[in-house]
Amino acid sequence: MSKLATTFVAFAGPQRIAQGSIDVVARAVHAHRADRRPEPVLIFDAATSAPIDLDLRGDADAAAARALTQFAPPPAEARGRGRPKLGVEAHEVTLLPRHWDWLRAQPGGASVALRKLVEAASRDPRQETRRAQDAAYKFMHALAGDLAHFEEAARALFARDGEGFAARIADWPQDVRDHAQALAQSAFAGREARSA
Repeated sequence: MSKLATTFVAFAGPQRIAQGSIDVVARAVHAHRADRRPEPVLIFDAATSAPIDLDLRGDADAAAARALTQFAPPPAEARGRGRPKLGVEAHEVTLLPRHWDWLRAQPGGASVALRKLVEAASRDPRQETRRAQDAAYKFMHALAGDLAHFEEAARALFARDGEGFAARIADWPQDVRDHAQALAQSAFAGREARSA
């Protein structure tokens, strides 16, 4: 997925002021600042909660254009030797001798065994749970760290207690509560299915 396909979200204090592509969010944040509103604005990658900094100088069109440039996908690099159609890249891997012995003994050799291990790990549902917990916690820490029941909500998030999490964040401002709940949803999905 390219960076341009990523969705971003901006909050002015506890209020969500924009969500969408980076140019849409940049325009909304620019307008918010042009109105000289006092609340600080925080911008996040909507899926990972990674904080985003934008250069909002000039008019809204200039700010949106800079944001699009900042988050444009990198240019395609010329491919060298190897298997360019597969997108194979060579990197150094450091392992202990016993690990190399095990890899060499696998059908297809070390490369095939490593690819299979990485594919299996990336499909592990625990990875999605962890990503959801990390994204929800980063967002909550940034916007709800001083709110009532933050610590209890964080404990419920990492305990995968969906009901407890919802109860702890029930009194939070609606936009903060809704976004935290949306981010955390995948963390609770597997556990709720097993308990049903």
